[in-house]
Amino acid sequence: MNKSLLGASLVTLALAAPLAQAHEAGDIILRAGAITTNPTADSSSVKVDQGPLSGADLGGKATMSSDTQLGLNFAYMLTSNWGIELLAATPFEHDVKLKNTALSAANGKLGTLKHLPPTLSVVYYPLDAKSDFQPYVGAGINYTWIYDEHVGSDASAAGFSNFKAKNSWGMAWQVGADYMLTDRVMINAQVRYIDIDTRATVENNAVAPGTRARVNVDVDPFIYMVGLGYKF
Repeated sequence: MNKSLLGASLVTLALAAPLAQAHEAGDIILRAGAITTNPTADSSSVKVDQGPLSGADLGGKATMSSDTQLGLNFAYMLTSNWGIELLAATPFEHDVKLKNTALSAANGKLGTLKHLPPTLSVVYYPLDAKSDFQPYVGAGINYTWIYDEHVGSDASAAGFSNFKAKNSWGMAWQVGADYMLTDRVMINAQVRYIDIDTRATVENNAVAPGTRARVNVDVDPFIYMVGLGYKF
């Protein structure tokens, strides 16, 4: 009789216990992993905008290399389906190259720059909160802070100096998914597209005193991240 009562009590408790939910209102989620930014770098032609050659169109294009760093996401769930999320990362570093310009000395690696891409997004999880698999979509705004620009050794030897690039505001979109390994630990994968537009300038007094060239670059990278997450 005692065993029957114990069994009935355990069944009653199991039925009464709430089902574990993947994400609930008030949850704080920290994700970390490898993040790669892959610029598409569609640029204007290179033009001289200062100096005696001002107005000259040198043609050509600018390109930027990819880079992988440590990515961090901080998310707060407003409801079981809606949240806000901040993307951060250790600084990305990119080689900037010019190709096919009329000035042969400009072709090749111009220099390098670093940037930080903090992005604030609203995210939506369409599935029931009880699902271990939680795909999501998001949209938000990005601020790209570009710094530590410097010309490479070959470009410096050719007379280039004072390489600069402007910071950028732009929209950001993402798709991603969490898969809950436990009530608190998850694996995560995400893909983002960020609208980053910058104007880069560089000087060259060896061509003519006061000469400066500029190029407008639609960086517009795809960003990929894979990592682990923990829910507090």
